[in-house]
Amino acid sequence: MSKSAIQTDNAPKAIGPYSQAIRSHNYLFTSGQLPIDPKTGSIPKGSIEQRTQLCLQNLLAVAEAAGTGMDRAVKTTLFLTDMDDFKKVNMVYERFFTPPFPARSAVQVAALPLGADIEIEGIFEI
Repeated sequence: MSKSAIQTDNAPKAIGPYSQAIRSHNYLFTSGQLPIDPKTGSIPKGSIEQRTQLCLQNLLAVAEAAGTGMDRAVKTTLFLTDMDDFKKVNMVYERFFTPPFPARSAVQVAALPLGADIEIEGIFEI
């Protein structure tokens, strides 16, 4: 089996027993990225747009640490605590990806770690 952990200081450290991402063969599987500022280790107050931006910046940092980028994303999953935020999240999301957009799922959940209201994970080609 060919797998290796990816770790970067440009994204938040794992808050549990997991890796920021796992590279396996020609794919990168990221853990969900919360809107945690990697410099402070906390979730900043502000709008859902600001927190979405931070999630995606963290996702990008992990992807870049593995030698790939948002243009190589094949699948993402959004976890939201309030589906009413969906349109606002989409406005930020589309600034990070270009056509053909990755496949995507969006799921409303009851709660996320650290009281976050959004989390984003991705699968990338390397």
